Amino acid sequence: MGVMAALEKLAPVVLAFGCGVLLAKRKIVPADSSKAFADYAFLFAVPCFLFGNIYRSDLGALFDWWAITGYAAAAGVAVLLTGALAWAFGVRDARGVALRIMAAVQVNTAYFAVPVFIMLFGNAAPIFLVLLFQVCVLSLVVISIMELGRSDRTGGPGRRLASALTASLATPMVIACNAGIVLNLLSVHLPRTVLDSFAFVGDSASPVALFALGLHLGGMGLKIRGTTAEEIWIIAFKCVVFPLLAFAVCHYGFGIGGEWLNYLVLIAAMPTPQNLFIFAQRYDVGVDMSAAIVVKSSVVALVLLPLWMQWVAHST
Repeated sequence: MGVMAALEKLAPVVLAFGCGVLLAKRKIVPADSSKAFADYAFLFAVPCFLFGNIYRSDLGALFDWWAITGYAAAAGVAVLLTGALAWAFGVRDARGVALRIMAAVQVNTAYFAVPVFIMLFGNAAPIFLVLLFQVCVLSLVVISIMELGRSDRTGGPGRRLASALTASLATPMVIACNAGIVLNLLSVHLPRTVLDSFAFVGDSASPVALFALGLHLGGMGLKIRGTTAEEIWIIAFKCVVFPLLAFAVCHYGFGIGGEWLNYLVLIAAMPTPQNLFIFAQRYDVGVDMSAAIVVKSSVVALVLLPLWMQWVAHST
């Protein structure tokens, strides 16, 4: 796929995202309403989309464990490198290091990767494996460190940790994915009306999620001059180094090629998740830095995606 073809496929993404920015800047739509749009996408539309697609999918083709093992290995190397860089920048608090690892390694699946994959490939099913890996491994590690470092919670460390793990695994997206897998494996027949209803709601996930992200960006503003050296290295790592690392580890270390290599590199190139800002607010760690990284990495990722698509296509 050439650069122009990639840009054409990303045009709807830019339209939904850009309209959100424009309407928020002109105060036509309040920027604060981005939370309502984001909640709709995260809690309802995206789970509907994932459930319907997973239920209809060929699970044998969807669960490419070698591919996710390669991605997990690349993420593990990225975690070690990010932790070392955070330490080099003078971060000594374990919660601060965990937050920076989340910013540099985790990807925005629900609000960014899902709509982009729908526009590019007509399907976001490959994201499911990475979503589960993030929720069941990366997020749990970050949550564990954050919870154990809090002093305002009652109960022992074990109780606080169990509560955090339960909450993360009970999110609508994880429930929808698991329900789709179980019903698929059990060959439970669902009426066409039910599936069409899920598809109708799920089709709105892409534009609404991108519109919400645009509203957030338009309301917050993008101050390039105020970008710190730490923000630069985190964004550069997330949008450039991590995709290159994913390509090298998956392709040369695990022999992954074809569509799956393309999927994994593009997923790695997605921006920092909005959950970073939510975590920072909840645990009162690096709030301003987190907000800036979420917004700026989203813009950088959107610009670089066509280039990543072109590069991967000519490198395999």
